[in-house]
Amino acid sequence: MDPPASPFVQPRDASGRFVNLDGSGPPRIAAVFRWAVLDRLAGRRRISPAHAPVPRVEPDLALLSNPPAPGAPARLTWLGHACFLVQLDGLTLLVDPALRDAIVGGTRRNVPPGLAVEALPRIDAVLLTHAHYDHLDKPTLERVRAPVIAGLGASRYLATAGGPVTELGWWSSTRLGGVRATYVPAQHWSRRGLFDMNAALWGGFVIEGSAAAVYHSGDSALFEGFQQIGAAFPGLDAALLPIGAYDPGWFMLRQHLSPEQAVRAFQTLGARTLVGMHWGTFKLSDEPLDEPPQLLDAARRQHGLPPERVRVLAVGESLELARPAAAATREAAAPERLSGAAPRAAQLSM
Repeated sequence: MDPPASPFVQPRDASGRFVNLDGSGPPRIAAVFRWAVLDRLAGRRRISPAHAPVPRVEPDLALLSNPPAPGAPARLTWLGHACFLVQLDGLTLLVDPALRDAIVGGTRRNVPPGLAVEALPRIDAVLLTHAHYDHLDKPTLERVRAPVIAGLGASRYLATAGGPVTELGWWSSTRLGGVRATYVPAQHWSRRGLFDMNAALWGGFVIEGSAAAVYHSGDSALFEGFQQIGAAFPGLDAALLPIGAYDPGWFMLRQHLSPEQAVRAFQTLGARTLVGMHWGTFKLSDEPLDEPPQLLDAARRQHGLPPERVRVLAVGESLELARPAAAATREAAAPERLSGAAPRAAQLSM
C-alpha cells in the first residue's frame, strides 16, 4: 500500500473529535462495563498474579551520558513499559516517560524503571505518543522539563510540562538538529478525564537520523496503517512494538497488539529488528505480566524468524542498532522519503 495521497486530511467525526483511519472510535461504554464489572462478577475473566519477575539491569550511566555522534549506530534503552531513551546524532530523546512508582488510578509498577528521573541524562526532547496515563505522566514531565513533541490537542495537558510543545498531526514532522521525527497513525484512542474523549490525537513516531531510523508505535491494534508506515519508511532499523495488554482478546485487541500480531505487524513494516515493549511494568489486562515474551518467542519461531531479529530487552538494557555493512548510509530525513504523505515540517529549537 502506498503512503496516503497528498494532502492528507486528519480524520475527525462530526463533532470534531479524532478518529482512527477506519473511522472507528474508543471502546463503547457497554464493552468497558462488561469487561471491568460483569465478566469479573461472573468469573469469566482470567485470573493472574498482580506481580511477576521481570529482568532488570543497571544501565551504564557514563555511556548514556554520551549519545552517539552523527553517523554512529543509534542506541535504544528500555526504561520499562513504553518508555525508551532513543539516542542518535548527538541527541537524547525520551519517549513516553512514566517513571514514578505508580500512575494515576493507583496502578503500581511491577518493576522499577531502568532509570529514575534524577538519573536521566540531558534530555533534548520528549516524544509523547498519546495522552493515556501510562504514557503521559505529568509529574514525570514536570521533573524532566524538556521540549515536548506530541499529537494534535495534547497541549491541553502540558501547561506545566516545563518546555515548549510542538503538536503534530499524522504524517507531519519536526526537526531536532539533524534528526527528523514524524508522527504516524495508530489504531487506538485518547482520554484522561470525563469530557475529553478523543480530544487529543494518538499515534507513533518514526525517528530518522544519519545512520538509523526507529519506529515507536505507541499503543495500537493491528491495522492498515502498518502497511502505510512501512511503505513511507522502507528499511526501518527497529520497530518498537507493544506485546502486552491483550487479554481478553474480544476487548483488548481492538486497541492493542497480541505478541503474535506484533510479529505480523513487524513483517508488514519490513523493519530489521522488532523490540517488544508495553509489558511487565503495569498490570493493565488479564494475562500474566511475564507471559508476553513467551508468546512472542513462540510467534517468532512460528513465523520462521531468527532470534536476533526479535528482541526482548531487560529493563535498563541498551541495544545498539549497528546497520549491516551492505546497507547504504541513510540520508538524514531526506524530504523525498515522505513525498506521498505531504509532511508538514516544523523546526524545534534545541
